[in-house]
Amino acid sequence: MGPDQRSLHQRQTRALRAVLAECIAQEGFYARRIRKCDLDVEHVRPAEFMGRFPLTTKRELIADQQQHPPYGSTLTLPLERYCRFHQTSGTTGEPLRWPDTAEGWAWMRDNWVRIFESAGVSGGDRVIFPFSFGPFIGFWLAFESAGQMGCLTLPAGGMSSVARLRLMQDNRVNVLCTTPTYALRLAEVAREEGIDLHELQMKRLILAGEPGSSVPQTRARIEQAWGNGVVHDHHGMTEVGPVTYQCPARPGYLHVLEEAYLAEIIDGRTRQPVVPGTTGELILTPLGRIGSPVLRYRTGDMVCAAKEACPCGSPFLTLEGGILGRLDDMVVVRGVNLHPSGLEEVIRSVSHIAEFQGLINQKGSATEIALQIEPSGECALPEELGRQVESRIRDAFNIRIPVEVVPAGTLPRVEMKARRWHRLVAID
Repeated sequence: MGPDQRSLHQRQTRALRAVLAECIAQEGFYARRIRKCDLDVEHVRPAEFMGRFPLTTKRELIADQQQHPPYGSTLTLPLERYCRFHQTSGTTGEPLRWPDTAEGWAWMRDNWVRIFESAGVSGGDRVIFPFSFGPFIGFWLAFESAGQMGCLTLPAGGMSSVARLRLMQDNRVNVLCTTPTYALRLAEVAREEGIDLHELQMKRLILAGEPGSSVPQTRARIEQAWGNGVVHDHHGMTEVGPVTYQCPARPGYLHVLEEAYLAEIIDGRTRQPVVPGTTGELILTPLGRIGSPVLRYRTGDMVCAAKEACPCGSPFLTLEGGILGRLDDMVVVRGVNLHPSGLEEVIRSVSHIAEFQGLINQKGSATEIALQIEPSGECALPEELGRQVESRIRDAFNIRIPVEVVPAGTLPRVEMKARRWHRLVAID
């Protein structure tokens, strides 16, 4: 262990003990778990904690909030200390409610500043947030963090895509925070309206919410559409906060903010750690959100730790390929494990595709997938487009997936997370 790693381990140990001390002082969800596994919170080390403390699932937290409404029994401070409220987006089930103290909010805001700084954003930049701000945490954190850095922050909720593009033009915006899907949608609208994105001088596109910005073909398509803009990936969750930033030396690699988190990668079936270079589920313990703790949380995100030290010199855990997909999104089709991000990379390698979606059909014990693709306006031979996609998927995965070409405007457009994969009603 080098000096950087040793110092990081010491800081993590102190922070973990502080979180556990607050948890055990309450007669709640985590106090019961700490006592059950007999942890000495004053002297515990991260390795012992990760080896003995049970994992936490979203389902368990939802059940706790149902039994102890409205916020469950995980909070460690009197309710009067909490000044922020957010909840999960609900894309993978019932939403979780999550209040925060001023101290916890400041800790997460500082983590977001690290994400901005890693992308080269600084005071004086003009940052736009084209979202209808709701209870989802990411918008608010990014917006306030940019303002804290001295950036000019432009809220663009409740506006059409055209109006947002005009707002970017008029204010010479040079940083865009959105999802990969909506970055492509804005580019599509710009073409329809005759707006030259190269003239916007957008220098940074900070994208999250989907794996797309670490998918090489999707990243390349976004950067080509936006001219001068460089894509920066990152990710986070309402339950834990901002987690990763893109490696400055290698696009497609994410670093976990390990000063702020204990991070593990486990085999989802055996729950044992996996070796670097092996795909597993990311487990997180935030170390600074003491008023709203979550311990050894199963994120459901599939990741792969890089085998080698990162050339950028960071001592933090490096995730090769970013977030590879969701544990509950993987499907097995005729013996082949398919992740949406892997299919997206192949689909995006074909030019002139405006949008796509997958239909997952369970027929008894067999799972089948079909694809629908929508050609862009520049596509001269739509049917040939479908044959190209089928051929490339067959070459990549040695499996045939039928592809239907649908008319322009058929598939939905969204400004948040795209839900491109739809499970059909099971047929016996």
